[in-house]
Amino acid sequence: MFDRILIATDGSQKAAAAIDHGLDLAETFGAEVHVIYVVETKASYILSIGASEEGLEEYRQYGEGIVGEVVDRAEERGLDGVGVVKSGKVGRQILDYVETAEIDTVIMAERGRGTLEKYLGSNVEKVVQLCPQPVTVVRS
Repeated sequence: MFDRILIATDGSQKAAAAIDHGLDLAETFGAEVHVIYVVETKASYILSIGASEEGLEEYRQYGEGIVGEVVDRAEERGLDGVGVVKSGKVGRQILDYVETAEIDTVIMAERGRGTLEKYLGSNVEKVVQLCPQPVTVVRS
């Protein structure tokens, strides 16, 4: 039923439940696990946290570490894992990846790390509304 499962993470504690659920689902179906972390580059977000180019590179490195950990966990379960770190608008990057990697389903946490979502809009809501594939939203 599912050959490729995408787990979206921001490295937050809330995302941990989505990672666990995604790995369990992938193990059930013997699916390839794709893990995505997006470095938010939306202008208002960058201004609000005061991120410089160096700061964005730190976020990218952090994302690579998080993605690597999840891929390692998938491989420990005997699953193939693919990790990606993208930059841009979170929802758009996830949706683009779903299309290009031919993802069958997406797993996301209910709410991510920041309280800025109330000002910027929910990335989860955007993905749920626009994704052509099923999206599972995991509550922590």
